[in-house]
Amino acid sequence: MQNLTEHDSLEAWLEYIAGIHVSAIDMGLERVLPIIKKLGISNNDLNDRPYIFTVAGTNGKGSTTATIAQICQCAGFRTALYQSPHLISFTERIKIDGMAIDESDLVQALVRVEQARLECQLSLSFFEMTTLAAFLIFKESNVDVWVLEIGLGGRLDVVNAIEPDLAVITNIGIDHVDWLGDDIEKIGMEKAGIIRKNIPVILGARDLPNSIFEVIEANDAKAYQIGKDYEFCEFCEQSNAWQYSSQGITLNLPKPKLSLLNAVNAVSAVLASDLPINENAIKEGLVKVTLAGRFDHRMINGKRWLFDVAHNAHGMKFLLEQFVPYWQSHKNINPNAKLNVVFSMLGDKDIGAVLDLVQGELDQGRLVISTWHIAAIDHVRAMPLDDILTLVHHHLKNPNAITHDSLDLAVRGVMQKASEQDLILVFGSFHTVGEVLTVLLG
Repeated sequence: MQNLTEHDSLEAWLEYIAGIHVSAIDMGLERVLPIIKKLGISNNDLNDRPYIFTVAGTNGKGSTTATIAQICQCAGFRTALYQSPHLISFTERIKIDGMAIDESDLVQALVRVEQARLECQLSLSFFEMTTLAAFLIFKESNVDVWVLEIGLGGRLDVVNAIEPDLAVITNIGIDHVDWLGDDIEKIGMEKAGIIRKNIPVILGARDLPNSIFEVIEANDAKAYQIGKDYEFCEFCEQSNAWQYSSQGITLNLPKPKLSLLNAVNAVSAVLASDLPINENAIKEGLVKVTLAGRFDHRMINGKRWLFDVAHNAHGMKFLLEQFVPYWQSHKNINPNAKLNVVFSMLGDKDIGAVLDLVQGELDQGRLVISTWHIAAIDHVRAMPLDDILTLVHHHLKNPNAITHDSLDLAVRGVMQKASEQDLILVFGSFHTVGEVLTVLLG
């Protein structure tokens, strides 16, 4: 048995649990369920049964869960939010009423999960250990609402060991092919694994695989799909308002700082729930909700930055739909402004598909990128710098690409070149954004 105790640091615990299992990702619930029972965190063990939202999908899970949680909190519910990954501090993944938990609380929970794991004589992955610790904290905090983001897939993800009262599937795209494959119907089936008997299901995309509807029908679940059961309308680009409509309700609402589409799906989720949430709580939640790294624009050290964790083609398409008009508006005000990019991705992502989408905007003249600042992420799954550079030159036409030995140096390089009017776009991975923010805010 390891010698760590509740007096050891969170960093020491995270290092330990990263090495106790055969692999960082090991999908399946067989090892998890006995430990959940031992810890007393199954649905039947939860005191004053909380209402549970579970959100799966290829992109948009973070914004959707954050918006649901903020609306529930504004409605007066004590609300737990579980997301992954984090950008800077691991405790960002586990929040109660919008506040990240203390490191000491997470350490104490990990001690108990480790004890239960050893008593059951089972092995858990890093993600399984930390997720069960989060659930233990939520249970003992006696919160009213749990909002849970699926980490990978759906059916076999540890988060799915907790039965939801309402499921959200944001969209389906090709990602995580090493674990989910590249068959859209099979991916849809995995995501739909969060659906349970007779619960509401929010479908946040207009085009979805047939496999999802098969699972809905098999479970007699009630589906609400955007474009069919609810819709939204923006009044105009300059307006700070939009309209939500369904068969039973029409609401005029403020635009959030996050993706409007994800906000639409979050509003649909809270309206379809059994929770008494009124229009004022929805409006307040939309005004207050924020999420670091999602179309996240900041002034830091006198420079204009925009951070986005887009890391696949689906996410990049979504980012460009927001970013292109944002950049054009910025150029109208600052005609001499230049666009600089800090970029890196993980090795298991389709970097070519992401860059092709960027080149499409460049071909149309909607974007002109002054300089690409490229470095490898400091992570075991990072794409090597030489491979990134090769793909950048293959998929982009004559890019002005500067390489750096680290993202730290890339940040320092771009700051030397960028003026106060320029814009610096950072994207490609949670790890890319996290490392850059650590440099800038550390």
